[in-house]
Parts: sequence; C-alpha cells; structure tokens
Amino acid sequence: MAVDTYLIKSVFKFKKTYQRYMETALKETEGKLVNLPDKKFDSAEFLKNLPHLPGVYRYFDKDGNLLYVGKARDLKRRVSSYFQKTLAPRTKLMVDQIASAQITVVNSEAEALILESNLIKTQDPRFNILFRDDKSYPYLKLSSGEYPRLSYYRGALDKRNSYFGPYPNANAAKDTMLLLQKVFQLRTCEASVFNNRSRPCLLYQIGRCSGGCCKKVSPEEYGKSVDLAKEFLRGDSQKVQEDLTRRMNEYSQKLDFERAAVMRDHLAAISSVVHQQSMEAAPDANADIIAAVASQGEVCVNLAMVRGGRHLGDKASFPSLGRNAELPELEEVLEAFITHHYTQMDVPPVVIINLEERSPRIEELLNTIADKKVNVIYRPQNIRRKWLELAVTNAKVSLGRRVAEEGSQKRRIGALVQELGLDIPESEYEDFRVECFDISHSSGEATQASCVVFAGNRMDSSQYRRFNIKDVTAGDDYAAMKQVLTRRYQRVANGEATLPNIVLVDGGRGQVKMACEVFDELGLDKNVIVGVAKGEGRKVGLEELVFPDPDKEPLKLGQESPALMLIAQIRDEAHRFAITGMRAKRAKARNYSRIEDLEGVGPKRRQKLLERFGSLKVLSNASVEDIASVDGISQTLARQIYAQLHGQIS
Repeated sequence: MAVDTYLIKSVFKFKKTYQRYMETALKETEGKLVNLPDKKFDSAEFLKNLPHLPGVYRYFDKDGNLLYVGKARDLKRRVSSYFQKTLAPRTKLMVDQIASAQITVVNSEAEALILESNLIKTQDPRFNILFRDDKSYPYLKLSSGEYPRLSYYRGALDKRNSYFGPYPNANAAKDTMLLLQKVFQLRTCEASVFNNRSRPCLLYQIGRCSGGCCKKVSPEEYGKSVDLAKEFLRGDSQKVQEDLTRRMNEYSQKLDFERAAVMRDHLAAISSVVHQQSMEAAPDANADIIAAVASQGEVCVNLAMVRGGRHLGDKASFPSLGRNAELPELEEVLEAFITHHYTQMDVPPVVIINLEERSPRIEELLNTIADKKVNVIYRPQNIRRKWLELAVTNAKVSLGRRVAEEGSQKRRIGALVQELGLDIPESEYEDFRVECFDISHSSGEATQASCVVFAGNRMDSSQYRRFNIKDVTAGDDYAAMKQVLTRRYQRVANGEATLPNIVLVDGGRGQVKMACEVFDELGLDKNVIVGVAKGEGRKVGLEELVFPDPDKEPLKLGQESPALMLIAQIRDEAHRFAITGMRAKRAKARNYSRIEDLEGVGPKRRQKLLERFGSLKVLSNASVEDIASVDGISQTLARQIYAQLHGQIS
C-alpha cells in the first residue's frame, strides 16, 4: 500500500480523496491488528512482540472503551515510552487504565498520520485532545470572465476561479473584501443581477463598484483593477502603490483630474492599510503563529495567520481534554492541533509556536504533512516576536472568557438540576445534555422544526439539526412536533443513540402531551420531557415549566432564577435557529413556486428562465422583449408570461 507524494498531498487537500484512501487503508490493514486477551495487561509481553515499524496504536480499558489513539514512526520505541517509571500525571492516569491494546502497521509515517487522524475523529478516544471540526476557513474568490466577481467563499476550491486566503475568521475576510471594494471597485453582485441591470446600483453611486453591469468601465480597465487586486492579495502592496502612482500621474498629465483624484484616494487607502499592518517590514510573506495556553482545567490554542505579509487576524480553538484527565503538556496540545488543522489546510513555509524548547516531534510532524522542510521558530525576534506575543495574549483573553462563561453555566446547570430534582452530581455536569425543539412557519408556509443541543456546558452548534415538516395541515404545530420527535428519537428507540437528560419542547400542556404520546409509542422514558410555556401576558421571565404528569403543577422559576436563564438561553437559540431556516426556505419557495405555476412553461423553459433572470423578482421586472430573448420562448409565450406575472404581482 505504497503512497506517493502526490497522493498524500491530495489526501490532505480533498475530503473525497481522503475518505476513499481511508477506506482502503483500513481494509488493507485489518489483518494486522494485534489483540490482547481479556486479562491483566502484560506490558512487557506486549512490548516484546512489537515491530520497529511505522503504525498506529490504540489503548482500551477493561470495558473495551477506547482510551487513546497514537501514531509512531517506530511502534516499539514509541509504545515503550508509555511504560517507563517516570510519567506525566495525565499519561500515568491513562496507563493505569490500560487493559488491552491494538496496533495497525502501515508502510510510512504519512500513512500513520492519516489513519490516526481518521480514528480520532470517528472514535472519540477519551484521552486524546479533540479539536472539533468547525466551518471551513473563509476565502475571497475572484470569478473568471470579462468582469470577474469578488465574493466571500467557503467550501471546496476549483481551478476555474482564483482564491485568496484562507482567513482565520469571517470578519478578517469581509474587512479585506470591503477594502478591495473601496480601492479597486470590483463588483460583488450575482451574475443574474449583473446581467440584468439597466442602471448602476447604489454601490456604484457610493464609489464601491465601477458599474461594469452598465458598461461604465471597459473590460480592459476593469481587468487592470482585477490584476492590481490580485497583486495586493498576494502581498505585493509596493507594486500596487507604484502602479496607482503611475496611473495618477498619467491622468494628471492628460488633465483628467477626476480620474487622477480617484487614483489618489485609492493610493491613500492602500497606504493607510499597509502602514497599519506593516509598522515593520514583515520577513515572511506567509506564516502561521500558534500559541497554546492552559488554565483552570481548560486549554486554548490561538492561530494567527500572516498571508502576503499582512496579519489577517486570529482564531481561538478550545479542545476537549476528556473527563477526569489532567492538563496535558503544551507540546501535546500543539501536536494535536497541528494534526487536526493541517490535514485540512496547507502548511505555510514558516510556523511560529510558543514552546521554550525545540520539539523534534512537532518539526517531524509538520515536515511529514507538508512533505517538505518547514521552518519552525520557537524564539522569534522583531516583528515575529510581536506576532507571537499578540497570539499568546489573545489566547489568554479567550481562555479567561471561556473559564468565566463555563463557571456561570455550571451554576445554571446546578440550579436547573436542583429545581427539577435530577440525580446528577456536579462531576457529571460535563455530560449534562439538553435537546430543545421549536416549530417555525409563516401562516403555515415553509414549516420547519429545529433541534438545538446544549452539551459540555455550552451550546453545541455542530449537533444542531433542522427538519422539513411534510404532509401535515398548515399551521398544525402539534402534528409537526409529533413528526420531528418521532424522527429524532426513533434511533434512540432502536438502540443507536442515547436519550438526553432533558427534552425541551417550546410550548405548554398540549405540546407536552403530544411529546408524551410519541415517547409512549417509542417505549422511551417520558419523564425527561419538559415544556416551556409562556407566562402571564407572554412576558419574558414569567415562563412556566410544564411536566408530563398532568397532576403536577407548572413550575414558576422567577425572573432572576439561574435555572430559568439556562432554559431561556436554550429555548431562544432553538427559536433563532428555526426562524433563520424557515426564512431561507420560505424565500426559496416564493422564488420558485410562482415560476412553476406559470402556464405554458415546462421544466426546460423554466430552467432557462431561471438561468437568465435568476429570480422571480428580476423576471417580473423584465420586458416582453427581454423574456422573448430567452432560447425557446416565443413572442406569444413571452406576452403570456408577462401578463401572468403582472396579474399576480402588484
């Protein structure tokens, strides 16, 4: 199962290739697993049989639960290090629980890295440092064509367009996009809007678009702006400044003072940004700065990005350290972050980390992922030192905020547990889980249910789900609730998932009764159901908690109750999540339903109309001649479409 350099790079860059590769890797190594018998773990006997080969090792406890997954260039040497007399507290805690182990031998360290990463993500080992998969990092995208569009983008990259980034967060990408609009006046509108404008939009009026839709700028002139924007995004701000200065002087000599003034303003904006972000000359065009800090049982890793010589901002990540585990060494935290992050992103040529001593393990890991030598810097100087100090400071601030929030959430959990009489000790609050459901629609249209999850002392957006409600009477919230609860908890009834501590439904006695019927049908414990009913006058803070027992009085917690604050936080998040989904679904339905209702317009013609105009609103503003210009639409049919549209839209 040899893997060449190209495949390794492809694995790291493309998820589909990664998944196919992992399926093959697991199948081909299945016969190489070493299982220990169910008896006291004999480390000496196990180590005696280990090969000096690359691979992945896994440790299990007496109940067969996975404790840890690790990779090694040399399995015998690496695994032996766990059974020495002197161990870090966290490692000793894990080793004392090992009852069995498995190894998977592979052909190279790169294969071991890929297999380890996949196993950690899919099997959730207790003692591994787990970084949750977040949204993909944002990019700025420039499309192809006569008038390329500048847009904010997340997702897979393709060769037809130009991409710049990644950016550490959405704000960094959008701030850069706004600057490019101001300086280079690139269009940001969709093709369906751009192709159907009869006059320039507001962005043209305020100087943030050059009006290519109405030929206010030639393709050649627009192309020059696009080229300058690309140079700026690649970090060559000096070249951009020189070109703007040259063009300003040329316009001045031609007495075209209006255009010269525009170039002057662009030059001033660029110069201001360059001055703010490059107070000293940056030695690296592309670099990542990674700072890890630990405090009060929590760890924060802050990633700052420098691209094109510009500091783009940072992003904080908080790994899960497992239950009852000691704080890990920072080197271990950084190693886990690097494995998680750079199996999804390219490794820059320079990586700056906040370790006092050199780490051969981290250097080896980065070199393996990048398939080339990476310059790892531990004690940076000058501007690099400022970058690292800023990353460490931001990590500490983010961690402090996180610890404070978690302390507050734990107090709220404790109050709710006490109010509801639940038998949950404080040591298990990390596992306390609430699922909350809300139904949202607009006069029965675009009905959706939302499920949000509170787990690990916080709202966990990665587990949120939306459900499209089908085949129920418009506005029938009870039937909608029955459908979503049945779909959600059928897996629990089948033994494929576990029931949360609390199932919150947004509603009073009627919704709770419906939820109880569903749980009775599924054979589940209905005592976990709690309804949140509006209080007197539907005022915030006067909500009541309704229970499955009809003889039990609703519980009024009071406006200042920490328990009510937690309930309200979860319920409001469910409502927000449902509303945003409903609005998007409704907008899509309104865009397409009336076009589908047009007489004389079949699927093919409807598709061509949508490709040409993009939406019902644009189509309704089109003239008969515009509609007739679409392939397959005659003058007669165009007049019929026009009449239908203007009979429906006031």
